[in-house]
Amino acid sequence: MLDLSRLRALHAVSVHGSVAGAATALGYTASAVSQQITKLERETRTTLLERRGRGVALTEEAVHLAATAQRLLAIVEQAETALEERRGLPTGRLSIGAFASAARGLLPGVLASLARDHPALDARLTEVDPHLSVDLVAKGVIDLAVAHDWDIAPLPAPEGVAQAVIGDDRCDLLVPKGHRLVGRSSVRREELAKERWVCQPPGTVCHDWLVRTLRAAGYEPDIRHQAEENHTQVALVAAGLGVAMIPRLGRGTLPRGVVAVRLDPLPVRRLYALWRTQAARRPAITAAVAALQDGGAGAGLL
Repeated sequence: MLDLSRLRALHAVSVHGSVAGAATALGYTASAVSQQITKLERETRTTLLERRGRGVALTEEAVHLAATAQRLLAIVEQAETALEERRGLPTGRLSIGAFASAARGLLPGVLASLARDHPALDARLTEVDPHLSVDLVAKGVIDLAVAHDWDIAPLPAPEGVAQAVIGDDRCDLLVPKGHRLVGRSSVRREELAKERWVCQPPGTVCHDWLVRTLRAAGYEPDIRHQAEENHTQVALVAAGLGVAMIPRLGRGTLPRGVVAVRLDPLPVRRLYALWRTQAARRPAITAAVAALQDGGAGAGLL
């Protein structure tokens, strides 16, 4: 009989594309995931992973087995949900994925609240890119995700994934001390055509939003520096290397060399909680969504 935990490890590798990514998602070490796959290969007498450069690739047999594993994991989830629903209390493990600034500015308080109010619930956080979180929920890799979108780039919610609004996070223009815009009550986007920009790398939600927004204002942004972390972007602004549009959630106190200027209209990103509809009755999901919404209000989300 095939071991479910080993099938879960194979499924995670298929979703994340690497043993390291699977290990992060499952909360294991890469060595532990590799051992699970090796044992599964012995059980099935089948080669499941092949070396490709520095990484691995699933064999054709592994692709089929991973698809089967996904269906089995869905059945297990349904059974766990039914048991938890009968008990009427949030219990068991709940995996939560959140993008960086939410993981920093929202989740610590939410996780502490869940631990205090629901001691039988084992809630665990993994930082994930908002581009990936919806798919991870849909595939059953994580139970709940915190993601965001912007007005010009709505968040897709595929069939089988439910969502609830956590709140709206406002965004400011950050400029170096002494910049020509310091002291202004507000600034319109059309006034920023000649600025040098600091932003996230291409392919991220924030980068795409910035480029599309400024193009809509009539010009191509001059992006000089790219950094994934908001704190790194703030440091680059403090050094006088450019300006940045950065949301308030998880931003923290700005250093002396950086000034926030209000944009008109005010950019807003909306935060969502996402989960699989088949798990909607699970008390752990209900409790976590409520905690996220309460935490959002406490963090200043609109």
